Amino acid sequence: MVVLFKKLIKKLLHNKLSPQSEQLVTRFAYYIAVLILVVNVLNELGFKLSALLGAAGVLGIAVGFASQTSVSNIISGIFLISEKPFVVGDLIEVDGSLGVVDSIDLLSLKMKTSDNRYVRVPNETMIKTQVINLTRYPTRRANIGLKIAYKENLSLVLKLLAEVAESEPLALKDPAPLIVADKFDDSGIDILFGVWGHTKDLVKLKTSLMVRIQESFSKNNVEIPFPHISLYAGEDSKPIKITNEGSASK
Repeated sequence: MVVLFKKLIKKLLHNKLSPQSEQLVTRFAYYIAVLILVVNVLNELGFKLSALLGAAGVLGIAVGFASQTSVSNIISGIFLISEKPFVVGDLIEVDGSLGVVDSIDLLSLKMKTSDNRYVRVPNETMIKTQVINLTRYPTRRANIGLKIAYKENLSLVLKLLAEVAESEPLALKDPAPLIVADKFDDSGIDILFGVWGHTKDLVKLKTSLMVRIQESFSKNNVEIPFPHISLYAGEDSKPIKITNEGSASK
């Protein structure tokens, strides 16, 4: 009976509320139905409701001190539902975990990572920590950091990157791509390269851009510097003998 009631509530609320609100209301109604059923069963078995309420009151006081965190999570869950910083199906990053929101329950949020791991985050934590919604907006910018050698023609490199962005089918023309010579580093010139695309295509866009950049730089002999380690063997590897100039003259 309770299961049928839950299905009925879910059917009535379908397409009338957001997915997370539908989940929360359905589960709340389910718990209320279970409570009513238990009370009726106990009443039929001859238990006095007044005695049960008295015992429940004493038990409630004891449990209340131990359930402050649960109450805080429930209140935080209500705030999450009303504020809607994300919805079921959004890709979010919270407390070092990145995953797709599966559900927002009374006590916690459940999400699934890209490698199929289950993550449960208490609602209170969701309220107190920074949450990054990666799919809130339909477009995002694919950012790629580059470094070129000092001997390269900077103007030519910036032109090549503009051509890469122009020829990329997944790239959006508006907003315009970001191509900035950022700073002179110890081993080369840092360049910021960002191209806008649809959020759903972001991974494909970034991969395609990196392939095109590598091909363009290779074709035009543009060097991307990398750390070098020099190893010496034989006579060159012996320690250098240090002498005191004053004592050597004596």
